[in-house]
Amino acid sequence: MSMSMGSSKGYPQTGVAVTCRSFEEYVRMFDLEDVDLHACGKLLDIAAGASSFTADACERGLDAYAVDPRYAKLSEQLAAEAREEIDVSTAKLMSVGGKYDLSYYGSFEQHRAGRIRSLESFAAQYSRDEERKKRYLAGSLPSLPYSDGEFGIVLCSHFLFLYEDQFDYEFHLRAVMEMIRVCKPGGIVRIYPIVSLRWEPYSELERLRSDLGRNGVTTGLFQSKLPFIPGSELGLFAQF
Repeated sequence: MSMSMGSSKGYPQTGVAVTCRSFEEYVRMFDLEDVDLHACGKLLDIAAGASSFTADACERGLDAYAVDPRYAKLSEQLAAEAREEIDVSTAKLMSVGGKYDLSYYGSFEQHRAGRIRSLESFAAQYSRDEERKKRYLAGSLPSLPYSDGEFGIVLCSHFLFLYEDQFDYEFHLRAVMEMIRVCKPGGIVRIYPIVSLRWEPYSELERLRSDLGRNGVTTGLFQSKLPFIPGSELGLFAQF
């Protein structure tokens, strides 16, 4: 991408960032209901990075799992990379100031502090060998290391659609179909957000929804309760 640090529209990023978001943020981002979380069985966070959704969910008695290619790394390596990314991303966010919706976080300083807390919660669980081997698998879309229908809720935060400039349409179609494969019929599949790093709606969304429909998948849009990125009020859900 050719955006400069001071670009008025878009977030400058090369490669896929490792993110740190909490359980509470996921609930708001994906508009998840407590009753669904407790009735679904197993939960899966795809491209989870160093987010603490899985660790936080387990503390709440939920059966949560995470997959990310970075889980091939040692805990110390991944934690160091995530902490560096927090500092880098905070500087990027502050460079465009008032473009972001801070109604949930209050300030960029509080946003950063939340990232640190999320990383610490993630690292505490990930550093325990038994928990890491059970709940964290190295893998990536569009080919996940799980069985058909293994999960009741399947989520993907800040990866699909966001990196439209780096991954083509066929990748996105295969990725969503893979999310559906590992979700049990009647389960919950949600992706958020549906804007790119340029803060523009995913350009192939209608084509994607049409192709998914031809594969027997019903899609729709849900209203996020954490629209931090400009134009990120909506997410995509799939039913089958």
